[in-house]
Order: sequence, then structure tokens, then C-alpha cells
Amino acid sequence: MALLALCCLSFHGKGIGQEVPVPIDQDSILPINLAEVIVIAPIYKDMEHRTYQKSLATLDGYLESSQKVSMIKRGAYAWEPMINDMASERLSVTIDGMRIFGACTDRMDPVTSYVDVSNLSNVHIASGQQGAKMGNAIGGALDMRLEKSGFVQTDWKSAVETGFESNNNASIYGYELNYASDSFYIDSDIIYRDANNYISGDGQEVAYSQFTKYNVSVNTGVKFSESQKLLASFIFDEAKDVGYPALPMDVSLARAFISSLSWVQDTFLGNLYEWETKIYANSISHVMDDSQRPNVPIRMDMPGWSDTYGFYSQARLQSRGHKWLFKWDGFYNKSLAEMTMYPNNPNEASMFMLTWPDVRTLNTGLFAENTMAFENSVLTIAGRISAQGTNVANEFGRNSLRIFYPSMEQIQARFLKSLSTEYRYNFKNVELVNGVSYGDRAPSVSEAFGFYLFNSFDNHDYIGDPNLKNEGALELTSKISLPFKSGKIGAEGNFFHTLNYILGEIDPTLSTMTIGADGVKIYRNLEYANLYNVSLNGVRDMSKNLKYNGLVSYHRGVDQDSRNLPFISPLTYSTSFRYSLPKFSASLSLRGAADQVNFNSEFGEDRTSAYNVVSLSVAKTFFISDDRLDAQVGVENLFDTYYSTYTDWNNIPRMGRNIYLTLSYAIN
Repeated sequence: MALLALCCLSFHGKGIGQEVPVPIDQDSILPINLAEVIVIAPIYKDMEHRTYQKSLATLDGYLESSQKVSMIKRGAYAWEPMINDMASERLSVTIDGMRIFGACTDRMDPVTSYVDVSNLSNVHIASGQQGAKMGNAIGGALDMRLEKSGFVQTDWKSAVETGFESNNNASIYGYELNYASDSFYIDSDIIYRDANNYISGDGQEVAYSQFTKYNVSVNTGVKFSESQKLLASFIFDEAKDVGYPALPMDVSLARAFISSLSWVQDTFLGNLYEWETKIYANSISHVMDDSQRPNVPIRMDMPGWSDTYGFYSQARLQSRGHKWLFKWDGFYNKSLAEMTMYPNNPNEASMFMLTWPDVRTLNTGLFAENTMAFENSVLTIAGRISAQGTNVANEFGRNSLRIFYPSMEQIQARFLKSLSTEYRYNFKNVELVNGVSYGDRAPSVSEAFGFYLFNSFDNHDYIGDPNLKNEGALELTSKISLPFKSGKIGAEGNFFHTLNYILGEIDPTLSTMTIGADGVKIYRNLEYANLYNVSLNGVRDMSKNLKYNGLVSYHRGVDQDSRNLPFISPLTYSTSFRYSLPKFSASLSLRGAADQVNFNSEFGEDRTSAYNVVSLSVAKTFFISDDRLDAQVGVENLFDTYYSTYTDWNNIPRMGRNIYLTLSYAIN
């Protein structure tokens, strides 16, 4: 059995890395976990984060630089995150703890596409059952946390930002206006991004890779007393004219309304403290069409809608050497998607069907975590139990599925569970971590109720199976961190033995719906699948101002018949040098991968070649009276390398050389 290795980047001020190890205090047990934290600093804050990231990067760019996240790319916009080589259906992806579900049957609108870095302070990434607090999932959890000024007397602050990228003529404009006092704060921002088609490393234009995006957000809070606060947030996000070069269709509109209201109380009943209760609602609309594509055999419109309403209430308790976290949460989601086909012959009637038959999902769960500290170690035990019901509300959609499942029930009930233990031991600054956990998940809407969903990666139509069993995984984790005089080195590994693994399998008796499709697949439960992840990480301070970081990782995934699973990373590596002064920083980085040899042509995969990509950036801060101007210039893919990764849908090439310039002016 291989051991996992998702090793921690060490925090040096702001940037991307693991949570800072916290000394264990016997009287106040502090939970320590393996969650990776991507810090997204506001433009007027710490300079050093610019060394780690271009300041106006998309959220996709931030996530791709993470150690634990890889991204499925179908175009230049809305990449789909994966953790432990597992995608959306096996993850819990939230915004400030709010459950949100995309409205696209082709997963062209992951939850991460409905926010912008301007909204966020950081992103917490948890592996496997470490993310059970956010919901029942197998691969892990990703929580995008909103930026909040808090109740600090700063009065009014504003900032203007702009950026330009040479490769796709991208333009970025943003504005922030914030106010904070000891009893009230409000944060507001607006950002606009517009990009044309990008150019690959061989100088070819990648058609249908353009996009336009607007994002507006407001966060506010009122303090009624030192321990009682009311917080509210609102996000409006809209993308138009989004091209997907790897797919046969584009997106004319993707729109989201996201809102929440929270009550926070520092002290609660008895010994309970840090009580927070939040209610939230979000509504997503997504419209696929192929009206901009030439020579379409049959034109289609494919709109989808996803509405979610939810809540959570959580509090902490510390008593007799134990630190507890309790959480109760729930959500109600409505997912509906349809497709209309318009024949080129005007005398033929159009054809309509529901691809998601108005599926209503009601889920509620309880989560508890207990952390116990000993002289040189910490033991954490956590568990979650949830009840989930689904109702296929549309009669036309139910009858369509009953063609394949005559005895299908309209309403289903499932029970989900998670249990995990983690033991951390420190000996002379050497940290050892071992964990074991089990968790399961319900099939996604597509896996259970999808109706003729076309997958252009393997060129098959997919049909869901409402009778699928819950998918469960036994997870083993291990980690060691060894410090030395000027840095540290770490190794980490995990192994997932996944029971009832859900995957599409060919049914040769069924006819295709999509013109040109190679066949029809139905989602089935495999007996099991095994996934392994191993990595090695090193951090070193070369001097007071120069820091080095390196990472190498290896992944493997097979089913019970030793077939390679799709989207499993080959050997990958990254290394970087970062130089920083109080008003100046520079970065040189290399990332790459070996040949992808463990592919599976049954899922549309082929061999992807090894590649190396070099990037560099320089940033400088200027002060004009009390105001601040940050300037950054950089080059991505310095040598204009032509390459495609294992997660690039249908082998679409990545962007070639890209020179970018950003300016941020903060007014105090």
C-alpha cells in the first residue's frame, strides 16, 4: 500500500500553504488539522502574497497553484476542481459554509465559477473525511471564505485595480469600497473580466475560448454587544459569451444570486461558545447553446436551474481536557435541466426532454468533533450522520426514467455517515500524523437521475440509475514532517479503498440520442476502486530574503479489474524561488509532469506528453502620501511551451506565453 503525500507548504507571511502548526496547550486544546489554506490577500494588504500569485489571477489560477487541488479544464473559464483525483460529485464545495450546486449537466459551472478572488479572504481545502464538517463526501471539501473587514476602526478605504494580459487581450477592472468601525462594517467590490480567444504554445488561436464575467459582492456586519453580531452577505455573479473549445456547446449565460444572514455569539449556553447560526439561499441559472458554432448537425438549447436553501448552527465546548465542535446543518436543493433540439429541416418538429427531471433533495445532518491533547500528542475523533431524501417532482421526467426503471420510486431516502480518527505526535519537533476514516456519499443528480447526458470526452451518452448504492470509502493517511536549521521536509500519503465506486459502463442494448455518439453508458456501482496519492515537499530559507519551495507527487487509481480510473494524475512536480524585500518581490517557478502512461481509452483518455513550464514575476510597491500603488509584471509560460495536461478535456492545449501587468491603487 502506498502512502499519501500532500505535504505542507510552510507559511512565510501570506501565501499558499498549510495551517501553521500550533503549540499544544493543555488548558486550551487547539484543533490542528491537515487542511491546506490558500490565502487571498486584499489588494491593499500584505505585499508578500504577490510573490506567490499574480494579484488579479482568477480563482482557477489560485486553486491550480494549490498542492491538493487539480483542475479539469474545458476552456479558459470555469475549471472544475478535483481533490485526491476526485471531482465535483465526490467533493463538498461551499462558499462561506453555504452548500451550492451547479446548474449545468455538463459541469461547465462548478461552484468556484460563481465567486471571484475579490470576494474571498482564503480557501480552506480538506482531504477526505477531514472535510466531513462541510457535508458527506469522499474526496474532501473546499470552502471559499468571504473577505470581511470585521469590527476594527479603519473608517473608509477604497481601492482601484486594473490588469491586462497579452495572450488573450484580457482586461480586468475592479473597485473596492470598505468601511469599518467598532460596531459596524461594510465591504463592497465589483470586478469585470473580459478575454478573447487565447493562443497556444504553437502560435495557434484556440477558438471559442473567450469569456466575459461580472461580479458584485457586499458583506456587512452589526455588533450589538461585545459578544453578539449580525452578519449578512450578498454576491451577484454573471458570465456571458463563455466559450468552451473542448466541448460542442458554449454558454450564453451563467448567473448566480448568493445571499446569507448569520448570527454570531461569542458566549452561549453554559460552557458553549463561538455559536454561529447561518441561513442562506442561492439561485443559479445556466444556459448552454451552440448558436455560435458553424455546421451544427442539429441545434440545441440546454438551460438548467439550481436553487438551494439551507442553514447551519454550530458551537464549541471545552471541558476537562476535551475541545468539542458541534454542528447541525441542512439544505434543500431543486435541480432542473432541459434540452430542446431544433432540426435543420423546418418541416420537422423540435424535440424536448428533461435531462434533470426536477429533482428535489432534502438533507440534514449532525457533525461532532472531539480533540484531546496529551503531553506530546493530539487525538481527534470526528463523526457525521445525515439523512437525505430525494423527490423526482416532474411527472414527464419520471416517466422518461421509467422507460429504463419501471419500478422506480418517486421518493427515495438515504442515510449517510462519516467517522474519522487522527493522531498527531510530536517528538523533538518531528511531527508524525496517522489517521483512519470511513465515509460515504449519495449519488449525484446526474448519476442517479440524468437522462441522456452527452459526455464529449468519451463520446457517449450517459443515463443515471436511481437504484445506485451509496459510494463509501475507507481512507488511511500518514504524514511526517522533519524540520532542519533553515527549513523542513515532509512526506505525506493517503489510500482510498472505495466501495461501490460509481462509474459509467457501456450498455450495448441502448441506442444513442446524440448524433455521432459512440454508445450509451449507464452509471453503475463497481465492486471497488483503489486510489493512492504520495508526495514529498521541501521548504528552505536560502537567505533572509530568498526562499525555496519544492514538491513532487505521484498518484494511481485502479478498479477491481485493474483498469485505470479516469483523470488520475501522473508524476508531477513544482519548484520555485521567491525573493522579497519590504517594497519589492520577485518569483521564478517551474512546474511540470511526466508522461501520462496510466490512461484508459475506454473513458476517452490517451497518452499526454511530459512538459515543463517556467514563469516569473516582479512586483513593486510605491507610496504616494498615505496612498499605496502596487505594480506587478510577469510572464507565464516563459518559453512558449506547447502542452496539454491529463485534465485538459479532449487534449485542448494550454495557453502559450502570456505577459501580464497589474496595477492596484489603494486610497486610505
